[in-house]
Amino acid sequence: MDPDEFRRIGHEVIDWIADYRSRVEDFPVRSPVEPGWVRGQLAGLPERGEGFDGLLADLDRVVLPGTTHWQHPGFFAYFPSNASLPSVLGDLLSSGLGVQGMLWSTSPAATEVEQHLMDELVGAFGLPSSFLGGGVIQDTASSAALVAVLAALHRASGGKWRQSGVDGTETVYVSSQTHSSLERAARMAGLGEQAVRAIGVDSRLAMRVDDLTSRIRSDVEAGRRPIMVCATVGTTGTGAVDPVREIAALCAEHGIWLHVDAAWAGPAALCPEFRGLFDGVETADSFTANAHKWMLTAFDLSLFWTAHPDVLVDALTILPEYLRNTATESGAVVDYRDWQIPLGRRFRALKLWSVLRWYGLEGVREHLRGHVELARLLESWVGASEDWELVVPRTLSLVTIAHRAGDEATRAAMDHVNATGDAFVTHTVVDGRFAIRVAIGAEATREHHVRALWDTLTGLPA
Repeated sequence: MDPDEFRRIGHEVIDWIADYRSRVEDFPVRSPVEPGWVRGQLAGLPERGEGFDGLLADLDRVVLPGTTHWQHPGFFAYFPSNASLPSVLGDLLSSGLGVQGMLWSTSPAATEVEQHLMDELVGAFGLPSSFLGGGVIQDTASSAALVAVLAALHRASGGKWRQSGVDGTETVYVSSQTHSSLERAARMAGLGEQAVRAIGVDSRLAMRVDDLTSRIRSDVEAGRRPIMVCATVGTTGTGAVDPVREIAALCAEHGIWLHVDAAWAGPAALCPEFRGLFDGVETADSFTANAHKWMLTAFDLSLFWTAHPDVLVDALTILPEYLRNTATESGAVVDYRDWQIPLGRRFRALKLWSVLRWYGLEGVREHLRGHVELARLLESWVGASEDWELVVPRTLSLVTIAHRAGDEATRAAMDHVNATGDAFVTHTVVDGRFAIRVAIGAEATREHHVRALWDTLTGLPA
């Protein structure tokens, strides 16, 4: 494909994307196909190359029916995955450049644009100055959790972990509501499931500091070595917020790495009025927030900061001869390959840069505030209902509700909503009670979409 062919076909592809986005609301939010249907529609691989016309036709014929439409305004499931069109263009620019930014020398712009954006966002998020120079874009919060565990392990072992590995005494502390990626990170770091301590939660499903204190002291007395606590701002199930400041004081007492996971809620820190949720984050050793959830940036792009980049780099760096170069050896540059699990890395910062240049910080704040206001509106309808109630207090744009008649009624209402194709919600379980999570966050969602969801839940015609 030469540049002229690319130009012609590229226009067709952009037109296809634009047409899809303009009619995304016409599709059922959740794909209705049965397992195996998509594969059953696909032909064998061609021996000879063919044009893009057939591929675009297959997108309409096969891919769209088999797609759950995350950009649909009726998508209220899981957490949002904002792929705004400016970020799509930024992703295209990144792919078009085709750079591999593992080292500063392999693409200075890929490194320095990322450094600049991450430092600028420290101020925009209201994060501590200790995070300046410690920001890096990871693919997901799961990868951020793993590098945090590895950095914590490295610091706790005084660097010996690199040579001798774990000794079986290490412990990591999470709550029963912490994302499963933390337990997975502990496994991948070689700590095993036995190293993970699940701390109890209070009535708001936030980590109990008294229980954490007891477990840490018990482990220390038993000769164990606590290396990390993960506090969450906005848990996946219900949006619970752990008491970060109290947890931080305990971590400081015992020299434990504090990682704060704000994968979903993190972008809300852009709005000063929501920063109370992040009280104590300035004491954290590391912090993560997903731009690809609620910050208008196409998957995948997770923001990760650490106050100890030297520890992270020392934990992960390996420099084979074929990667040696003058810039690296000068010590004047950052090589992001040493800040992540894989060696190679995309120019992801272009996606985020495109978003921030198009919307501006105030545009992103308007996006966030709009969803919080819609959640407040839904919360008011639930409060006025005789049949529905909040299971836990609303957090930002996440509303967790249940039918007063019990689990069967709640599940039936959820299944009814999802069967319509007009909206998609998912569930959680709170103290044994089945509950519906309404996560408002799609870029195109407006009040009438939330009203239609509520009318369907309550049995009224949409």
